Amino acid sequence: MRSTIKTIVWVAILAIASVPSFAQKKESPIVLRTMGSLFFGGSITKTESGETFHGDHGYAQYYIPEKSRSYPIVMWHGIGQSGKTYESTPDGREGYMSILPRRDWSVYIIDQPRRGRAGYTMSKIDIKNAVPTILLESAVWDAFRNGIWKRPANPFFFPKTQFPKSAYAVDQFFRQQAPDTGEEPRSDEQRAFMGKTMAKLLEETGPSILITHSNSGQYGWATGMEAPEKLKAIVAYEPGRVVFPYTEIPENIPTSVEFVNEALAPQLVPMDEFKKLTKMPILIIYGDNISTELTDVFNSEVWRVASKRAKQFVDAINRHGGDAKLIILPELGIYGNTHAPFADLNNVQMADLLENFLKEKGLDGRKTPHKGPVLKMLNEFTIPISKP
Repeated sequence: MRSTIKTIVWVAILAIASVPSFAQKKESPIVLRTMGSLFFGGSITKTESGETFHGDHGYAQYYIPEKSRSYPIVMWHGIGQSGKTYESTPDGREGYMSILPRRDWSVYIIDQPRRGRAGYTMSKIDIKNAVPTILLESAVWDAFRNGIWKRPANPFFFPKTQFPKSAYAVDQFFRQQAPDTGEEPRSDEQRAFMGKTMAKLLEETGPSILITHSNSGQYGWATGMEAPEKLKAIVAYEPGRVVFPYTEIPENIPTSVEFVNEALAPQLVPMDEFKKLTKMPILIIYGDNISTELTDVFNSEVWRVASKRAKQFVDAINRHGGDAKLIILPELGIYGNTHAPFADLNNVQMADLLENFLKEKGLDGRKTPHKGPVLKMLNEFTIPISKP
């Protein structure tokens, strides 16, 4: 009899251990007022033959809790990614798409123009000037700092990484990469285009909190300068590029990879534009395993230089009366985070950090609950409809 009981107990223990981590904790249901999607911004090209082409817009899916807080959170993915980056994590746990609405935050998750569900464009893909991150899976592995993959050697994980070390998670991680459908030049014109496009979404969401990741960090600054009255805060996870006034070019950061200098060149703007970013609180967060020494691995050098550049940016914002803060997670005693902390094993803790910041800035209120986008109706057709 005792042998039978022991067998039953061990079977139960093994069964519990085999249940995915995301299924072990019972959460209350997510109750939504509404959910939906929309396209924003974009252009219309008309040809001499009378044909039209509606393209270069963004796409947003949104989830509005029944008891929503006042300010929605708009989430912008990074290079080689889509809105999937904020959905389920590579190992199947809840991402910010679920974590935040469960805490009564309305969320808008976008695909930027020429990516994912916003891929309709007449622009041509520019492979010649592309960064390694969108061309090689080994470069993606390095860029996200799951570990190092320096070919021809096999890849490895960083010790104590917060990336889930499972075959399933690695497979899902690589499958979430999303190609550009058109060019994405590293230019002032491109940043202005992205900022103006996001401003169109903010016309429909109303005042919002903007989260950016990696390459979209530069577009977040552009949005802040384009529509400062619509942004209540910017939270930038590991931004690649930051902005400075023309009159305050930051000190050079030496690098062993020349392309890093080009890819992370300071974004320079007039002082009056820069000062618009002092009108909203800014939080920048970097994870762990960022190289402290020169290296010949492009994506290791990128984050070493970018994190130093971010410190220069924060100092510049605060010097001009702004409210910017830089968090390097290991300095808080939080170790192992990758380039995407919001998808790591401790992403609930990352959501706590985010919420604490928003609460500190008085942005977590519920006085006027967000009820969803206020759609901007058109006064006329965008194609030449004839009367019957």
